[in-house]
Amino acid sequence: MSAPGKVATVDALLEAGALTPLDLHFARTVGRLGGDDDDLVLLGAAVASRRTGRGHVCVDLPGIAREDIVDDDGNVLESLRWPPLARWMDALRASPVVGSPDEGCPLVLDEGRRLYLRRYWEYQERLASMIRQRVDWSDASLDEGLLEDGLSRLFPGGGIPEAREPGWIDWQRVACLQALRRRLCVISGGPGTGKTYTVAKILALVAEQALARGAAAPRVALLAPTGKAAARLKGTIASFFDPGDGGRELDVKPGVREAIPRDASTIHRCLRPVRGSSTRFRHDASNPLATDVVIVDEASMVDLSLMTRLLDAIPASAKLILLGDRDQLASVEAGAILGDICNADAGLGPSTDVVRDIARVAGQTLPPRTRPKTTGIWDCVVQLEHSYRYGDATAIASLARAIRRGDAAASLDLLESEEHPSITLLDQGGGEAFVRAAVGGYRGCLETIDPRSALVAFESFRVLCPLRRGPQGVEATNPVIEHALRQAGLLGARSRWYRGRPVLVTSNDYQLQLFNGDAGLVLPSPEHDGGLRAFFLSSAGHEDGAPLPSIAPSRLPSHETAFAMSVHKSQGSEFDEVVVLMPGRYTPLLTRELLYTAVSRARKKVTLFGSREIVERAVEARIDRASGLREELWKW
Repeated sequence: MSAPGKVATVDALLEAGALTPLDLHFARTVGRLGGDDDDLVLLGAAVASRRTGRGHVCVDLPGIAREDIVDDDGNVLESLRWPPLARWMDALRASPVVGSPDEGCPLVLDEGRRLYLRRYWEYQERLASMIRQRVDWSDASLDEGLLEDGLSRLFPGGGIPEAREPGWIDWQRVACLQALRRRLCVISGGPGTGKTYTVAKILALVAEQALARGAAAPRVALLAPTGKAAARLKGTIASFFDPGDGGRELDVKPGVREAIPRDASTIHRCLRPVRGSSTRFRHDASNPLATDVVIVDEASMVDLSLMTRLLDAIPASAKLILLGDRDQLASVEAGAILGDICNADAGLGPSTDVVRDIARVAGQTLPPRTRPKTTGIWDCVVQLEHSYRYGDATAIASLARAIRRGDAAASLDLLESEEHPSITLLDQGGGEAFVRAAVGGYRGCLETIDPRSALVAFESFRVLCPLRRGPQGVEATNPVIEHALRQAGLLGARSRWYRGRPVLVTSNDYQLQLFNGDAGLVLPSPEHDGGLRAFFLSSAGHEDGAPLPSIAPSRLPSHETAFAMSVHKSQGSEFDEVVVLMPGRYTPLLTRELLYTAVSRARKKVTLFGSREIVERAVEARIDRASGLREELWKW
């Protein structure tokens, strides 16, 4: 921690950029209504407001008191320091606006160390309660003979060499059993580990059980936090059950294929927002969804508020299956729900009864580890280990694993080894080498006349920036790349709309079927006399060879230029090659989760532009979002 400065006040933090005017207004309103203008109480209220804006559910007071004060761009404010913890806590405990969870005050001081805005404490407690209710239930009515037959058909063995080695665990098979047995199943895994493939098999097994009982086909809701993720989930699930789509057709019983849904939706759209509100929905506890199974893809992107409202609307009898990567970046809004539920640091395996059930029904003998005797959240979490995208031996997979476990030395050894040309570290910032890499990466899509071919080439390469602002941030990097491409003669005339401009949609437009995160290109349209149109592969509902649908640029929903995009925006996407432009100095916003997310977007090649020191510090730093959810769920 830097040398002590003066004790922070709300005014000083606002002036330094560590608070927003809204945070200050909230604190003063709470103080005025509660009759308390103590500077330390106002500081607590304002910081609680700001921390939720930064993704935290609460303020961990002992933790924050040990940290430097930073602004929203991650700059350390050396002239300011937090007040002494004991004095700060005493002021909060004595305030009429701060109380224990059952006192109804606007600020909640829980267990003497976590300070919450009451709304977020209520979200957390409600979500924890609903999850615990699902954890405590196991379906003993399954037709185990039918289930064993289904597991044998859907997991015939072979396919990967490791499956023949002693001790190999087919975690996909384990996940299928747990999803059928329980009302909550959380399936976590890195890129290419087969999360969606596993869910397709779960859907087939659930349908087989229902049809064998003479029941109706299960009602299934396929959901994702963004329209782009929902469209991808829809397409992937359909590919497993529609032979004509060229996917991996599953061996299922008669009637099952017809029982599987072919549509997917965003969570917001499924819950049906009340007009004029982004936080109120028509479906809730009093008007639940009509569904038997709910599947949520990219669950790491779902924040505390939305996850709570979703569980409110899911009937107690329905199954809930969450898919995601616990090691990826957490949601933009408050909470790290998937990470809290999975709790990778717990070191606990499934309970002893569940281990026996997995061996008996799924035929998988789990390795020895600490096992609780009673059921709990640990029985609902399955981590998929094997990557089918690049195999465990590839350099990208090895680098991703090293970053994920926080091993900076191993990460740098891999990046700097001449044995791994698919992963490279270049300590040249945003200089000439970076510009050459960006121009080379985009040349293919910009020299292509056919819009479809151009889009396919565009989706094979991307420049990612950890930060939005600053010299190496998204906002500064896009003009640099644009200028270099224009000098290379690869872009159209300078104007707002020019040939070759990539656009990233930043809001949903259901009428146009364009969603937050969709990326497209502005290109001449042969069907419109060469006029400029925006083309998106995601908007295409057509056969190969047919003209690609296009949209007039003036009709696009909110969007931004996308030669470079943020790592946050890249979640859920995959590219053949990724170039990552690291900032020139370290900021606390750089973490292993962010770097892991960036690296794991690549299928074939990753180039990091940045210093060894920056990479090392990023790998060693972790996102530590303050929350009490993990503690609530993992008590045993």
